[in-house]
Amino acid sequence: MSGKPELKGRAARLARLLPTGPGQAARTPFVFLVVLLLGGGLIALLVLNSALSEGAFKLDDLQRGTKNLTDEEQALQRDIDAYSAPDALQRRARELGMVPGGDPAFLAPDGTVKGVPSAAPGVRQSSVHTPL
Repeated sequence: MSGKPELKGRAARLARLLPTGPGQAARTPFVFLVVLLLGGGLIALLVLNSALSEGAFKLDDLQRGTKNLTDEEQALQRDIDAYSAPDALQRRARELGMVPGGDPAFLAPDGTVKGVPSAAPGVRQSSVHTPL
């Protein structure tokens, strides 16, 4: 008799499914390869997940910055609109000493004057300068 006990029934069928002999040693590199591939895949997923998270944080920062700049642009546009309103321009012109002009006169292409020019109201004639 051999050193192995004789298996019967279900145990014998299960024993036939298990390899015996030199085929067992060939499985070790395959198992090592599968474990290595799984480990590498997990590490790659971890790196990819970290890169995506970093990108999401950068995107959030950029969106926040864009919102802040948009708000600042809108505030500046409101200021420009307030300064360019007709009543604001008139008030600022008066602060600078400007007055509304009088009736204008127009020159026709032939050199004749159309209309009667007049000085601006509230301006003394001595303060009106004629160019040399």
